[in-house]
Amino acid sequence: MSDLQRSFAKVKLAGLPAEPPLPPNVTVEENQFAEEDTDELQALPEPEQDEDSSSASSASSASSTGTIRPNSKHLFARPTGLSSGSRALNPLPWTDYFTQEYYLEIVHPDETVIHHAYVKLPGPKGPLFVLHHGAGSSGLSFALFAAELLKALPNCGVVSVDARGHGKTVVKTPNGEIKGEPYDLSLDVLSSDLTNTVKLLQARLGWPELPNMVLVGHSLGGPIVTDVAWKGTLGHSVLGYAVLDVVEGSAMDALQKMNSYLATRPKTFPSVASGIDWHTRSRTLRNSTSARISVPSLLYQTPTSGTHLPGRGPWMWRTDLSVTEHYWENWFTGLSRKFLEAKGGKLLILAGTDRLDKELMIGQMQGKYQLQVFPDAGHFIQEDQPARTAMVVADFYHRNDRSALVLPPKVGEMLKPEHK
Repeated sequence: MSDLQRSFAKVKLAGLPAEPPLPPNVTVEENQFAEEDTDELQALPEPEQDEDSSSASSASSASSTGTIRPNSKHLFARPTGLSSGSRALNPLPWTDYFTQEYYLEIVHPDETVIHHAYVKLPGPKGPLFVLHHGAGSSGLSFALFAAELLKALPNCGVVSVDARGHGKTVVKTPNGEIKGEPYDLSLDVLSSDLTNTVKLLQARLGWPELPNMVLVGHSLGGPIVTDVAWKGTLGHSVLGYAVLDVVEGSAMDALQKMNSYLATRPKTFPSVASGIDWHTRSRTLRNSTSARISVPSLLYQTPTSGTHLPGRGPWMWRTDLSVTEHYWENWFTGLSRKFLEAKGGKLLILAGTDRLDKELMIGQMQGKYQLQVFPDAGHFIQEDQPARTAMVVADFYHRNDRSALVLPPKVGEMLKPEHK
């Protein structure tokens, strides 16, 4: 710098105000540290190298761009006390999701059926949602869905049934002996069972008439609730019906591969926890909480080999789906036609649009029903995405709630003197 430049700088600096005093609550030491922090950037710590090369590469990239990354090893570390690979597999009680369970007996000439249902009763003038599970499942497959539905509609009631041969529903011979497989699982019988369960509950509770209802069926439950609505066996109380991830065309195609699928499933499990684990690892169920609720009801413990001691052997499937093969076509034949013809609002929730058959595609273009697609869900839509499913079903109820309709006055009423 030249002498002329130095002289010019001194003149300018002399004219600047003096340095302001320090704030009273800042000590000299603190101010010195503050100056150090602003004057000199501290070096970033070197990121830890992950065991695999891809993680090491990404760490190097983050360091070169000046991005601070949390230690991935600690970010995804399991809580203390859990061994690696362990996760919660203990069953969850149904009482966390329903308030009551009912055993409803009906006597037929050739058998007695004790229908079982998980229930939460509706409030005053609240709607009732009647839920029916799919083949091999149980009423607890709707547990999380029911809880979410009650959040959206606190005044509603829920009845989630166990079909015969499933869950806790029992069929007895005229002599009082419990029937085993094979059960009569024809569509007419299952449809009649659902109607009987609702009417038996009405009689048990002393309801003079049925509340407004929405029927919801998953998989096999879809044809059952559709058949009930189509036949009108529950009268005008049915506002509408919802079918979850089943249509006639794709169901009939899938039946050709059903035996192959059943052959890949384990025949037994050493424990309930291992059954829950298989359902989540195989992605049969994508919601581990729902698996902990519903899977225990799908299994029963056999006696120890060579003995009659109860509850000592492996756990087996409660419902042997392979013995129901001769009913498979009966369940789904005519489903699309009935779905479009039955009275009431219609809702179809699918895991993919590829499941639509020709009749339903035409019906959708004509606006005959409401279609919702959950591409991220598996087949068990109400278990994989219970909150989203409940939201759609609650909205469907609001759309079809007759009690909310306000009709305009008739022309004759408008012409009366008091309206002039």
